[in-house]
Amino acid sequence: MRAVVAPEPGGADALQIVELPDPAPGPGEVVLAVEAAALNRADILQREGRYPPPAGTTGVLGLEAAGTVALVGDGVSDWVPGDRAMALLAGGGYAERAVVPAPQLMPIPEPLDTVTAAAIPEVFLTAWMGLARLARLAPGEIALIHAGASGVGTAAIQVARELGATVVATSRAAARLSIARELGAMPVEASGGEFASAVRECTTGRGADVVLDLVGAAYWSENVDVLAPGGRIVMLSLTSGARADVDFGRLLPLQATIHCATLRARSVDQKADIIRDFGGWGLSRLAGGALIPVIDSVFPLEHVRQAHQAMESGDVVGKVLLTTGVTPAP
Repeated sequence: MRAVVAPEPGGADALQIVELPDPAPGPGEVVLAVEAAALNRADILQREGRYPPPAGTTGVLGLEAAGTVALVGDGVSDWVPGDRAMALLAGGGYAERAVVPAPQLMPIPEPLDTVTAAAIPEVFLTAWMGLARLARLAPGEIALIHAGASGVGTAAIQVARELGATVVATSRAAARLSIARELGAMPVEASGGEFASAVRECTTGRGADVVLDLVGAAYWSENVDVLAPGGRIVMLSLTSGARADVDFGRLLPLQATIHCATLRARSVDQKADIIRDFGGWGLSRLAGGALIPVIDSVFPLEHVRQAHQAMESGDVVGKVLLTTGVTPAP
C-alpha cells in the first residue's frame, strides 16, 4: 500500500510517499480501506519533529480517516467487511489502509459521502471532549471559541451552538470570520492577540463562561480578562507557545477552572468512551445537517506536500483532505 511518512524532520518537502506491506488486524482491530484522510496541525508538528507519535504507534501520519472496512480481527463483532466507517487514529491515516481499534470507528451517517466523513472524527470529537465533557457547557452560557475558522474551531462553534450556548468566535484574520458568522457565532477579530474587550462588549459585559483555546500562551492573559465568574478555560493546543505568566490572584476570585487535554494520547478505552458519548448525541445531528463538516480543499495523496503547504499558509477555512484513489472495499 502507499503511505506518507516523514523520515527526517523538516518542511513539507520532508514528506515522502512509500510502499509498505498491507497491514493485518490484530485482536479487536479492523483494517480500514481508506478513501480519504484529513490534515491536522498535529501532523505538521509531527513532520517537524515536535510531536512524535505515542509509543508503539505507526510513523505514518494522519489522525482521522474514512473508508470501508476491509478486514476484521478476532473478537470484532460490531463491524463486517464492506461497512462504511470513519476512524479516530493515533496515526496511520495518510495511507491506503489503516489499522484501527474497533471501538475507535464510527458509522458514516447517511447521506454523507465517505470523503466528507473524513473531516469529522478528530475535530468533532475534540470539540465534544473540550466543551461537553471537560467544560460541561450548559444551555444559556457563553462559549468563546478561538481559531474559529480552523477545523476544530468550526466544529466547536457548531457543538457549542447545539448545546444551547451563545457562541463568540475569534480569528486573527478578519477575512476568515465570515464562516464563524455563518455557523451561528458572533465574530471577533483578534489580529493583535487582543479580544477581551470586544467579547465583553458583544456579551453586554458578561464575558465568557467557557473559553476553548486552540492558540496557547499568547492568549492566556486575555483569556483570564474575558472569563466570567465560575468560568472554565479549556486548553487544547499550544501553537503560540507553552509558557505564560500566570497570576493566580486573578483566577481565585473568579472561582475559575483550567482544563488541559489532548485526544491523541488517550487510551483506546478513553477514546471509545468519548466516541460513544459523542455518537449518541452527534451522529443524528450530522445525518440531519445540524452539524456540518467544513471542508476547505481536497488533494490527492500524491499532492500531500501541497496540502501541508496550504494548511500552513494560514488561509485555510475548515479542513484539508487527502484522497487515496482507493475504491470501496467489497
